[in-house]
Amino acid sequence: MQLVIAKMILPWFGGSAAVWTTCMLFFQVVLLFGYLYADGAVRRLRPKTQAVLHVLLLAASILVLPIVPGLAWKPTGAEDPALRILLLLLATVGLPYLTLSATSPLLQAWYARTYEGAVPYRLFALSNAGSMLGLLSYPVLVEPFLPVHRQAMVWSAGFVVFCLLCAVVALRSAGKGNVAAQNEAPPEEAAAKPGPGIRFLWMALAACASILLLAVTNHLTQNVAAIPFLWLLPLSLYLLTFILCFSRENWYRRIVCFPLLAAALGGMCFLLSEGYETTRLSILIPVYAGGLFVSCMVCHGELAALKPHPRHLTSYYLMISLGGAAGGIFVGLVAPYGFRGYFELPAGLSACAVLALAILYRLRPPSVLWNRWRSAGLLSAAVCTLVLIAVLGWRIREDTRDARLLVRNFYGGLRVDDSVPEDGTKAMRTLVHGTITHGKQFLSPSLRRRPTAYYGPSSGVGLALRAGRRNAPRHVGVVGLGAGTIAAYGKRGDRYRFYEINPLVIRLADTEFSFLRDSGAEVEVVLGDARLSMESEPRQEFDLLAVDAFSGDSIPVHLLTREAFEVYFRHLKKDGMLAVHVSNKYLDLNPVVLLAAQSMGKEAVMVDTEDEPETACYGSTWVLMAGRRAISGIPELARAGKPLAARASVSLWTDDYSNLFRILK
Repeated sequence: MQLVIAKMILPWFGGSAAVWTTCMLFFQVVLLFGYLYADGAVRRLRPKTQAVLHVLLLAASILVLPIVPGLAWKPTGAEDPALRILLLLLATVGLPYLTLSATSPLLQAWYARTYEGAVPYRLFALSNAGSMLGLLSYPVLVEPFLPVHRQAMVWSAGFVVFCLLCAVVALRSAGKGNVAAQNEAPPEEAAAKPGPGIRFLWMALAACASILLLAVTNHLTQNVAAIPFLWLLPLSLYLLTFILCFSRENWYRRIVCFPLLAAALGGMCFLLSEGYETTRLSILIPVYAGGLFVSCMVCHGELAALKPHPRHLTSYYLMISLGGAAGGIFVGLVAPYGFRGYFELPAGLSACAVLALAILYRLRPPSVLWNRWRSAGLLSAAVCTLVLIAVLGWRIREDTRDARLLVRNFYGGLRVDDSVPEDGTKAMRTLVHGTITHGKQFLSPSLRRRPTAYYGPSSGVGLALRAGRRNAPRHVGVVGLGAGTIAAYGKRGDRYRFYEINPLVIRLADTEFSFLRDSGAEVEVVLGDARLSMESEPRQEFDLLAVDAFSGDSIPVHLLTREAFEVYFRHLKKDGMLAVHVSNKYLDLNPVVLLAAQSMGKEAVMVDTEDEPETACYGSTWVLMAGRRAISGIPELARAGKPLAARASVSLWTDDYSNLFRILK
């Protein structure tokens, strides 16, 4: 469900990676309410009442199908995106997911009640195995073959079958056991009732694992490499640790996992140091993925070791879901609006170290010799924990101190840096999103009007703006503002219209850079997702429309579909030109753009340039599209342009179909 609904709403919110984090937050919080319902039903209601209530809930869930959000939920650009997503999900999938989330604890409770002496906790491992199977099979078996709306319909049909089966199980278990017998526990079981300290530890362990899952995912997609599939790996490892720890007790061994945890925390802390953020992916991804796996193995292994008697099963899962929701709220809501940078990963690493220390302290020594080793181990662990926290705190301080400006919101973290060479010439100001530069400007008054970065005079967009230019004023549209560098090409009488979804980017372009106010053109900036804005406004009659809205290597797919290109060309003049920035380390976007051009009867060429350090221009790849023979008729573009290569395995992208796996380099 989460994969289908997230893909459907992703285009409405600019294709931001934060959409996934917000969806994770929603499902963790609703999971908490599902477990709360299950706990209350099992502890307070008779078996027959439980069954009737759950059957009614299943029936009510069917009434809200299919899980397709209404068009009225599309954002306008002025509202808070996180709140909008949460309300949209609540209205569209809230009740079906609440029903689903209660399934695991209810089935385990009914199983334990039906079969005397049964140990139901392995069903929790089976449940997580199903989750991981769904996660891994979606991009391979579902996404390539079914449009997203058909996915929603197929899922809704499957949900109806699930409801019927679950109703049968609920009614069959209604005659098994009774609430009075359940409440009459033997003295030894009553004495084993978990106290507040154990319950808090359950919650803390679950919260720590949840924070690390989301924080590592954010770090990999925002600060290391924004590979569109990279969120699959952390979540798969997270679910795998649940499966291992709850399927067999001997999968988790402290004597193995605690030394590995020390190495994992140290390795991740080291890679957070300055200068190591851009280490080779062959090092970064294994260290972070391995570190997350070991950390979650310890958290979930200790959770499994602390599981109570089955009669306390639902309250146990309730505290686990409370911890997961708390971790999701911390990363999804508190961090974006409370932190200036991506500091949730250092916070999660510190919390994991402290929890490991607390667990070591709780262990009872089986012998005097073990007690001596335990004391030495505790002292070493305490010292390592303090060193880890001190190093992470120092790193955050350095990040904050060295930046000219550090801000963050739902759409990501932005950093403004100034660099001054030793000779004092060619000082520059840079706008960075994660590790990707989004704009550079010379600080010298004599140089600051020069276009730099990916927009130099020899770049595809630079050639398109300069080629065949006469004295007639030009109307230019730009999807994605950055530092506003393209406005440097503006002349008196020109009109430049920028579309930008992130209000922080607009603020920084206005206050920290001067491309917009230095431009000779009349400049206006439209807040909101570019495609949604252009769909709702009258035809603009652009001479040129430049599409450059990709945050690093993360691709907002909705800007590359056939329907998106139809919107672009509706706003272009008959002889207007479309320039699409397709530079990407991991994905070959050329076949996608070529198919879109061919489907609309347009000519397309690629302009590929190299770095020019003297002029602060980066190498870039732009695809220029226009009517037949419009580009080949301009000598400058004919010389620089190259034909695009097609891929037989790539199909035309539409709003209902896209496949990123097919364009991996």
